[in-house]
Amino acid sequence: MTTSALPSALPQRVRRFGAAKLRRRSAPYLFVLPFLVIFAAFSVYPLIFTARLSFTNWRGAGAAEWVGWGNYAYLLTSEAFWNSLGNSALLWLLIVPVQLVLGVVVAVLLNSAKLRLRGLYRVAFIVPFVTPLVAVAQIWVVLFDQQYGAVNALLGAFGIPDIGWLTTSAWAKPTLALLFLWKTTGFIVIILLSGLQSIDQSMYEAAELDGASRLRQLWSITVPLLRRTIMFAVVLQTLAVFQMFAEPFVVTQGGPYNSTTTAGYYLYNHITRGDLGTGAANSFLLVILVMVLSLFFVRMLRAKD
Repeated sequence: MTTSALPSALPQRVRRFGAAKLRRRSAPYLFVLPFLVIFAAFSVYPLIFTARLSFTNWRGAGAAEWVGWGNYAYLLTSEAFWNSLGNSALLWLLIVPVQLVLGVVVAVLLNSAKLRLRGLYRVAFIVPFVTPLVAVAQIWVVLFDQQYGAVNALLGAFGIPDIGWLTTSAWAKPTLALLFLWKTTGFIVIILLSGLQSIDQSMYEAAELDGASRLRQLWSITVPLLRRTIMFAVVLQTLAVFQMFAEPFVVTQGGPYNSTTTAGYYLYNHITRGDLGTGAANSFLLVILVMVLSLFFVRMLRAKD
């Protein structure tokens, strides 16, 4: 009787073993399934929907009219579109190089073991970054007001006439760039500081024994070893500058004479006019542009490696 029961028990054991093996193999996929569902619902589907929308003329209601590449052709031949990209490019030149130089210098100072109250200074530099942008922009409007602003009042004490910081094309971009620098430089400092702390201090000790000055150590050791971190910061700030919207929206409303209409603000204008198809095409062109710039910076990094 025992011998006859053994063959009948084997299939059950095999089935239990197979089920347990299947559960072990499927467990990782079940754990990541909620993320995949959320990612598909809130990222993949909107991306596909926007891609399809960019080939239509849709105002938010009714049937969408298929126009093919018409929206892209309109944007690529639009002077306003290219002007918005040019404004963003000029802001990039005013912001990113200055921010990187300031960020490296400040990060090196904050990384010094001889500096007292380093923790306090680090908190002070990150406070602007965590401050709500709209509040900071409103303060900027008050400070740089041509008639009643504190900046012109201070300059007037030295006999300098009032400057139209926000009302002239020549000064509006630098004023926006200064706002962006004040708001985000602390974040870049923290990123560079994390890169500095990963550098072996014995390299600096060896350089001191060889008689290298602090400036020489900065140029020959710190900057080369921070190259990857610096490139990461460049990519982040490139994304931020070309997506810049709140600063011109609150401070200058894209003026004067569209001199501060950034790529992000120009995209917003399509949304307010209900031209959702052209807005979707505009967003995809910006994605392609930013991807090309990011790949260019990564290519530069690999070439130097």
